Amino acid sequence: MRVPPAAVHFAPEDRQWILQQIDDCLATGQLTLGKLGQQLEERFAAYHGVAHAVAVNSGTSAIEIPLRALGVEGKEVLVPANTFFATAAAALAAGAKIRFVDCDPATMAISPEALRAAITPDTAGAIIVHIAGLITPAIDEIQQICADAGIFLFEDAAHAHGSARNGHMAGTFGAAASFSFYPTKVMAGGEGGMIVTNDERIADEARIYRDQGKASFLTNLHTRLGYNWRMSEPHAAIALAQFGRLDEFIAHRQHIAAAYDAALADLPLTKLEIPGGDRCNYYKYVAYLPDGVDRTELKAVLRSEHGVGLSGEVYDTPLHQQPVFEPWADGPLPGAEQLCARHICLPVSAVMTDEQVQIVIESLTSVLGRASIS
Repeated sequence: MRVPPAAVHFAPEDRQWILQQIDDCLATGQLTLGKLGQQLEERFAAYHGVAHAVAVNSGTSAIEIPLRALGVEGKEVLVPANTFFATAAAALAAGAKIRFVDCDPATMAISPEALRAAITPDTAGAIIVHIAGLITPAIDEIQQICADAGIFLFEDAAHAHGSARNGHMAGTFGAAASFSFYPTKVMAGGEGGMIVTNDERIADEARIYRDQGKASFLTNLHTRLGYNWRMSEPHAAIALAQFGRLDEFIAHRQHIAAAYDAALADLPLTKLEIPGGDRCNYYKYVAYLPDGVDRTELKAVLRSEHGVGLSGEVYDTPLHQQPVFEPWADGPLPGAEQLCARHICLPVSAVMTDEQVQIVIESLTSVLGRASIS
């Protein structure tokens, strides 16, 4: 393929450093809850401007654990319909009752109006998802809605490492936040996730929950119904190497996005707008298709005839239409349905070349001009 939809990048010197760290782990026997995980936590917290960061084994558990600490069992949590399965599944696993809320196609995030209308006396909190790395311009309004209603705001920041709005980093707008280090993310850890919070109680609870509910690593006294949610030291080594490149990765993605921005002015596509002054990490570069274009056919032609792979959408099916969540679906959510059906994600990565960007632009220009994809 001439242009893959995404790419994971490890520089040769980073691979050597990771291997050395793993060898040290093997030599010492410190394979979990060791110095590498602690370094990752400290550096990640400082970078995002929070008091606490707790490393765990996945982005999914990084959602479930703080929701448990926030006491959602038996209570209602509002979840945007346009997000990944794990956002809602983790809330259910934490014992919450979920209600899906419509989204704003202009931001791909939860709609403030829909959020306000969805709050009931049973609502404990709401989840905001920073889709594609964009922090919604409505985040201040959403914070205020939650504060006025006396409910918590939780951030699913799986897409948003290093993103910021008005100088405030993703992960600092709610009671707590989760990040993912899945291989497709801006920084990859193989597997892994991170909980960030300024609330010491939530951080303490998270450390207990991640280690089988034990009061401390050195005791077998279990005080919570926890689970094996620990991050291994080898995974921490991988994530640390990637974290050291985060600003570099974001800068390159922004360079790619700027080239797409310029090209889209001459194409029948509408980009997902990023407010001036905000920092988007461009986990995805999102563009909306004009009416009448068959997305499936467009992707197939780009791949087969031009060697251009478009990445998975964010997302192609809203959660209230997913079969597994049918018991919690409650009517149509037109905003989420519209944005899920009409967007594409152009290739972007930390190692994409200017030549590859030009191939994507030329391929889109050619294919979008065909009547056969309508």
